[in-house]
Amino acid sequence: MAEDLGELLVPYMPTIRVPKSGDRVYKTECAFSYDSPESDGGLYVCMSTFLGFGREHVERHYRKTGQSVYMHLKRHIRLKATGASGGAFPKRINGRLFLDLENNTEMNTEDYEYEDEAKLVIFPDHFEIALPNIEELPALVTIACDAVLNSKSPYRKLDQESWEEELQVSKFANNLVQIDNGVKIPPSSLFLSGWKCSKCDLQENLWLNLTDGSIMCGRWFCSGSGGNGHALEHHKQMGYPLAVRLGSITPDGADVYSFDEEEAVIDPHLAKHLAHFGIDMLQMQGSENGVLDNEVKPRVNEWEVIQETGLKLKPMFGSGYTGIKNLGNSSYLTTVMQVIFSIPEFQRAYVGNLTRIFDYAPLDPTQDFSTQMAKLGHGLLSGQFSKPPMKSELIEQVMKEEHKPQPKGINTRMFKALMSKGHTEFSSNRQQDAEEFFLHFINLVERNSIGAENPSDVFRFLVEERTQCCQSRKVRYTERVDYIMQLPVPMETATNKEELIAYDLKRREAESAKRPPPELVRAKIPFSACLQAFTEPENVPDFWSSALQAKSAGVKTSRFASFPEYLVVQIKKFTFGLDWVPKKLDVSIDMPDLLDINHLRATGLKSGEEELPDIAPPIIIPDDPNDHSRNHFMEYPDIDESSVMQLAEMGFPLEACRKAVYYTGSMGAEVAFNWIIAHMEEPEPLIIPGCGTVTSTSSHGQNALLNQPPEEIVALICSMGFPRNHALQALRATNNNLERALDWMFSHPESEEGADNVSGCVDTENNPNGIITDSEQEGPRIKDGNGRYELFGIISHAGTSTMSGHYVCHIKKEGRWVIYNDHKVSASERPPKELGYIYFYHRISC
Repeated sequence: MAEDLGELLVPYMPTIRVPKSGDRVYKTECAFSYDSPESDGGLYVCMSTFLGFGREHVERHYRKTGQSVYMHLKRHIRLKATGASGGAFPKRINGRLFLDLENNTEMNTEDYEYEDEAKLVIFPDHFEIALPNIEELPALVTIACDAVLNSKSPYRKLDQESWEEELQVSKFANNLVQIDNGVKIPPSSLFLSGWKCSKCDLQENLWLNLTDGSIMCGRWFCSGSGGNGHALEHHKQMGYPLAVRLGSITPDGADVYSFDEEEAVIDPHLAKHLAHFGIDMLQMQGSENGVLDNEVKPRVNEWEVIQETGLKLKPMFGSGYTGIKNLGNSSYLTTVMQVIFSIPEFQRAYVGNLTRIFDYAPLDPTQDFSTQMAKLGHGLLSGQFSKPPMKSELIEQVMKEEHKPQPKGINTRMFKALMSKGHTEFSSNRQQDAEEFFLHFINLVERNSIGAENPSDVFRFLVEERTQCCQSRKVRYTERVDYIMQLPVPMETATNKEELIAYDLKRREAESAKRPPPELVRAKIPFSACLQAFTEPENVPDFWSSALQAKSAGVKTSRFASFPEYLVVQIKKFTFGLDWVPKKLDVSIDMPDLLDINHLRATGLKSGEEELPDIAPPIIIPDDPNDHSRNHFMEYPDIDESSVMQLAEMGFPLEACRKAVYYTGSMGAEVAFNWIIAHMEEPEPLIIPGCGTVTSTSSHGQNALLNQPPEEIVALICSMGFPRNHALQALRATNNNLERALDWMFSHPESEEGADNVSGCVDTENNPNGIITDSEQEGPRIKDGNGRYELFGIISHAGTSTMSGHYVCHIKKEGRWVIYNDHKVSASERPPKELGYIYFYHRISC
């Protein structure tokens, strides 16, 4: 038999690889779906690329690549036999659980046991070889299989781009022993006494041991902060493994440290472990100074209102009602994506084209934006991962003694890894600003939609900025692109000022007397006041008047030059205090269900207005050009090359990018992007008086400046059998990157036909600068219409700043509001319309 298996595998030996350092082995999640080893069909891992595929997608990979050998992984979950001793470890095939999967935190590990099964499958005949099979398999195959089974999560710190390692579930969490010693830590008493180390009276960097409830200080840091290490000493004496940092506890999680594992970990049963000591995790909110934001601070009401705590919410299942599991401070991403895939344009662009996107996905679909968007959209909209438990299924499971856990949301680790690639903040495990992620996401959609349908067009609008010189009264009108309407919060317009003054007085008295604070009084701001503040003129710092040829006072007002299909409104709740510490304005705003902003339509130059001369500020040229000490303006311009490259990746010519970054003072890619849109018709190169023409140091010379693909790269692609027009289009869409261009061509096969007329393709003869103008795009870049809207989505934030807290979203579907709180999806009873952070409106007909 050994010889037979060896001979059977001989033809496939060149395709079987042993994972090397840096190889990512996807043995827990399909690249095209959310199938895992716990799914009915298990997971197939390619023994060459180490990509994982569900049963519905493995055949596609076989047909596309010819790879025949896969490792099939399946996890079985069974109820333990009657009479099994409680607290026993899960049963393990071959002495161990070899799949690095997250256990279902809602299942009691004392009642269930797990069995992991692995086998080699040879396509197309589906010939199976059970593993392990050391005696009968060739040594190379045995080594490769063992390496795959023992590989770590691909989301760990395996490359230089991900600087923060994914936290792992502690091995002590499931069976943590907690001593019933009567220790209780009611939050109300903390306001009176404060936390302190039980051995040295320190009141910072304190840790609560989850076994005996002792509170002790952490380690001393080189900076002089920290503690005296009493928590670690206590562990060495008693052996209690887990501790949680006080001040970090929120409904979203907390900082948990394992002394034995010597690293930060995840405790999936943290709420239960904290409840043992009288701490209700769902009512908590962390703070930087270690003081508990529970009953001692009024923010608790915000958590309750936003999450609709205490209300009987009916769970919802089916298409469009699938939740997303929280990966630890990832609610900023999940709420944005829930709203995004409730919009028909994004559904059509990705889920509607799912088959084509999957069929033409690159060889590594985990790194392809369109593939992962289609995967997420299908996961949220198919209803496959949002099914109510059926009685017939439960009876069948009892008969077979096998437990099939009901899917409770999807896991977006692969999606988050791609969205955050190269971004320092989003690639971390810290909470982020949902508005910043929304703009980051829009940027990725723009970058990956060149030459294809761009669903983010529904958010884009033009803003007309009117700048007036206060002395000459002359004006200048400019336009810029934007995606969010940001509304300021004028606190001085609160309608309950007397109540706020009385509340503040009572709060100060309570603090002095060390009593619990009074019931919260939240500032009530009229929406009309926010809208009025948006329209008010604002001062322009360092305004240079071309009419006076000197600096002068200037004011700027903004109006809508176009109205988008979907209007995103952000309430600017986050600001800075006098000490420059970020803080959040705790306000209530009566946001309307129906919004009419037609009165904010821009009018352009009015009758009687005189425009400011189009003259740039003068640059004084010294007598001696080499004497830089006399005039620092004559130094070679400092251009932010990182911003230049970000714009270039969007498809703009390099020279246009350099001009935009220079003329916007290197203030960032977003500002420069707006400048490009407003100066589409300016083909002149960047010329600085006294410096001449600013050119790029690219090795391709002028061709690179004009984004004209180098002829040698075009010839190389054409030699592979691709049409020249298709090659040119692919290179322009990928900034002349050969590898990316080839991937682009495979994922845009329809471009082969009629490439001369494809929208977004630039004709270098008629448009030598390569700038894509509105007339060259398929449909308008700006979707204008009337300014009447209806509210359909709310993203709310609970917490003191964007760096902490939790996000929840409410979406109006089928005539009723639905709350999406991580993996929990329910019918909403009281949507918090007055406490939202980002509001989503869609246009309605007049």
